[in-house]
Amino acid sequence: MAEKERVETSEAQIAVHWQEEGYYYPSTKFVAQANMTDETIYERFSLDNFPNCYKEYADLLEWYEYWHTILDTSDAPCWKWFVGGKINASHNCIDRHLKNHKNKTAIHFVPELEEEKTEHITYQELYVRVNEFAAILRDFAGLKKGDRVTLHMPMCAELPITMLACARLGIIHSEVFGGFSGRACADRIVDSQSNVLITMDAYYRNGKLLDHKQNADIALKLAKEDGQIVDKVLVWQRYPGKNSSPAPMVENRDYFVNDLLKDYYGARVAPVPIAAEDPLFLMYTSGTTGKPKGCQHSTAGYLAYATGTSKYILDIHPEDVYWCMADIGWITGHSYIVYGPLSLGASTIIFEGVPTYPDAGRAWRIAQDLDVNIFHTAPTTIRALRKIGPDEPAKYNYHFKHMTTVGEPIEPEVWKWYHKEVGKGEAIIVDTWWQTETGGFLCSTMPAITPMKPGSAGPAVPGIHPVIYDEEGEILAAGSGKAGNICIQNPWPGAFQTIWGDRDRFVSTYYERYNKDPNSKDWRDWPYLTGDAAVQAEDGYYRILGRIDDVINVSGHRLGTKEIESAALVVEEVAEAAVVPVAHDIKGKEPDLYIALKPGVEPSEALSKKISDAICEEIGKIAKPRFVLLVKDMPKTRSGKIMRRVLSSISNNKDVGDVTTLANPEIVTEIQEMMKKK
Repeated sequence: MAEKERVETSEAQIAVHWQEEGYYYPSTKFVAQANMTDETIYERFSLDNFPNCYKEYADLLEWYEYWHTILDTSDAPCWKWFVGGKINASHNCIDRHLKNHKNKTAIHFVPELEEEKTEHITYQELYVRVNEFAAILRDFAGLKKGDRVTLHMPMCAELPITMLACARLGIIHSEVFGGFSGRACADRIVDSQSNVLITMDAYYRNGKLLDHKQNADIALKLAKEDGQIVDKVLVWQRYPGKNSSPAPMVENRDYFVNDLLKDYYGARVAPVPIAAEDPLFLMYTSGTTGKPKGCQHSTAGYLAYATGTSKYILDIHPEDVYWCMADIGWITGHSYIVYGPLSLGASTIIFEGVPTYPDAGRAWRIAQDLDVNIFHTAPTTIRALRKIGPDEPAKYNYHFKHMTTVGEPIEPEVWKWYHKEVGKGEAIIVDTWWQTETGGFLCSTMPAITPMKPGSAGPAVPGIHPVIYDEEGEILAAGSGKAGNICIQNPWPGAFQTIWGDRDRFVSTYYERYNKDPNSKDWRDWPYLTGDAAVQAEDGYYRILGRIDDVINVSGHRLGTKEIESAALVVEEVAEAAVVPVAHDIKGKEPDLYIALKPGVEPSEALSKKISDAICEEIGKIAKPRFVLLVKDMPKTRSGKIMRRVLSSISNNKDVGDVTTLANPEIVTEIQEMMKKK
């Protein structure tokens, strides 16, 4: 009889033991000015009032035609919101503010170099620049409603201008994070079938002017190999009128936007009325397989949800100066740098660089100079600033009323430093939990209504109704002390519509697990699987514990382990690759990469570097492994499955447990000895 294989403990069976923190309450000063102080909002957005409650969010927008059906479930679980309505996101973010706010700053662009001046773009200037670029997209690039265009742009004012110009025409934009490689850009060009790429020649990072145009050349070459031809590359210049990249411009393919604009001075393009459920953009996210998933977000549902949550969770008023220190290349930047704040007529900040350049006081100087009163960042950044500049915030005269943390769970001690030192003991904090797929916040305290609790995301936001299931689909009650799979019982307008071009993958990844009837048109039968583990305290607050699948959260950026492993396998000497997450005091997690080489290949430092470089080239430097360990073999079960649990324990200096049932238990000791030498 075969020896019984070890049964691994599932996430849902983990008993969670930590001390719940005490409450922190908002100041009366904050409550007095808050957008939402009415506790009945939770009742108004209860399941009894679903889906009609979301009319409140839809009514924050201007419509060309009002919708007739708030939620259409006929193609479950591909939900359609505000059906029959016609709207335009560009109009809602720009045109409708001109009457009262045309001279108000819409975007403060802060260059990384302190000797360069901050650019203050008014709503009127934004209107002019978006119109002129929309004319280029339509008349020069030949783009029309429904076409996809790939953007590979860093943090610059031209990025929201490009996005809003696309939205004006109903062109579906797909922005690729500026730090991603040409290979990653190519994958997204191919999947979305874009034939136009919009990029920038260069940008600053850590004081260096990086050549970004070279990535476009790599992306187009690789996309062509995969069968997708890009006809035109529109290149914004970091310094208008000056080329900052040594990469050559290809004749009849590459065009400087600044040269083209001369022919479109004064152009005006009327916003195209867009059907509510038509896509606004694609946002690619790492999956558990190598191929990134193109999350397709709608126009009206997404915009309504981004606007509503910006108003009530972020407490944004038109008078506020709001700074989200995320990157627009991620969903946080789409929802909470561009679409949400601009829809509300606020002033939003775009910062080109890193918050620690030239020193750890930079963020607080920007806050003081621009009189920022709402600040939004990730635990990674907070941990970094706490580590290298713990005393810096006290040196500057700024005052935040409200602060956000987003992207990953935040440790209570880091939360307390953020509250006391950055928020000067007065700012309220919302610890938000959500995802690329969800379009906006799922869990957070309501800033003026529910108290804060360090380390906890808080209750669900109004209109979101989570449930925690164990592996068998049984509900884990609040206060049980057990972690399970957190799911959302009901649809909401911000949720993505499908995976671009792959409905089956959409259903199997997000809805199949706990679906009660695959033929049902009733939303109650389709709980949304978030893929995160969570536990609910007795008071109803949720603590998010991280991914239940093999996605590593590095500095708030989700990276699929399969994606990293696939990139390693590009190196011909590699036979097998296994990636495990390792705790990091700044990034949250970073990858360790274990490599088994092909027979006859000798391990060397040069080979380790070659593999690490391949990861950076294929995905981007964000995915750079901490260590590349060249091992003789992987720890495996008798059926040949690589035991990543064992490798994870080695990387994180934990007990590997019983390995006697492995096919090759001796390899574990050998790998442990290798790790000790690192």
